[in-house]
Amino acid sequence: MDRVNNLKQALPYIRRHRGKTFVIKLGGRVFEERHALLALAEDITLLHNVGIKVIVVHGGGPQMNELARKLGVPQQVVGGRRVTNDETLDLAKMLFRGKLNVEIVSALREFGTLAVGLSGGDGGLVEATRRPVVQVQESDGSTQEVDFGHVGDVVSVNPHVLHTLTNAGFIPVVCSLASTLTGGILNVNADTIAERIAIAVGADKLFFLTDRSGLLEDAADLDSLVSYCDVADVERMLAAGVIAGGMKPKINAALKALKGGVPRIHVISAFQASSILLEVFTNEGSGTLIVNDKHEVQP
Repeated sequence: MDRVNNLKQALPYIRRHRGKTFVIKLGGRVFEERHALLALAEDITLLHNVGIKVIVVHGGGPQMNELARKLGVPQQVVGGRRVTNDETLDLAKMLFRGKLNVEIVSALREFGTLAVGLSGGDGGLVEATRRPVVQVQESDGSTQEVDFGHVGDVVSVNPHVLHTLTNAGFIPVVCSLASTLTGGILNVNADTIAERIAIAVGADKLFFLTDRSGLLEDAADLDSLVSYCDVADVERMLAAGVIAGGMKPKINAALKALKGGVPRIHVISAFQASSILLEVFTNEGSGTLIVNDKHEVQP
C-alpha cells in the first residue's frame, strides 16, 4: 500500500513535468563507481519514460588526470582550470567523446533507453573560440599571464540536433568538447556547456550532480544542507566563502542559467539513492533548489 500511495503522490509531478526538458550534468566522479552510474541511468530512464525530455552533459576531470598519469602526459592546472596543450587535447578527444561518452550511452541502453553520444562539434551544437591569454590571480594574491591552449569560450549553441533527437525519443549525451567555425576542437568546462545548453533548449530544470548532497551552510557540517534558496542567498554564500572549490564553477554556471531563463537549478548528490527522483517527484526533495527569487516561486 505504501508503494501505491507513493505513486499517487508522484502523479501531480508527472503531469507537471511531462513534455518538459531537463538538462542533467554529471561530474567525472560518478564514473568511478559503476553501481552509481547504473543507478543514475535507471533513474534517468524513468524520467524519460514518463514523458520528460532529458539531455545529459558530462565532464571527466578525474579520469583525465588518471589517463594523463598513465601515459606520462604532464598536466598544468591554473586557478582551477586545466591548461590544454596538443597532447592533452588528444587525451580529451579519446576520453570524453570516446570512453566516458560510450559508458553513459551503454548504461542507459542497459535499461532499455536509446541514447546518442555527441560532442559540441556534432551538428554544429556548440561553437567556441579559443580563450585568449588571460591574467589569473593565484591564492597568494599574485597574478600571472596564462595561455590555456586549446580551451574554449562558448560563442553559441545551436540546439537543432538536440530537439531533433529528443523529439524522436532519444536521450542526447553531450561531452565537454566544442568546435570552432573552422573545424577546430576545443576543451570547454562541462558546467558551462550544461548551462548554455539549458538556456538554448529552454530547459525547465538544470541539475548539477555532485559528490555532495547540495549546498551546505557549513562545508564541514553535512547536516547544514540548504534545501531551498535564491540568487540573493547564493551571492551571500559566495561572498562569505561558503561556496568554494569545485562547487564554485557549478554555482557560477547556475547563476548564469537562471539569468538566461532557466527557472530552476538543482544541486544534488550523484551517489544518494534515487536522488533525482526524490528531487523531481517529492516536495521535500533531496538536495538544493535554486531559483531567482524564492518569494515569487513556491518550492
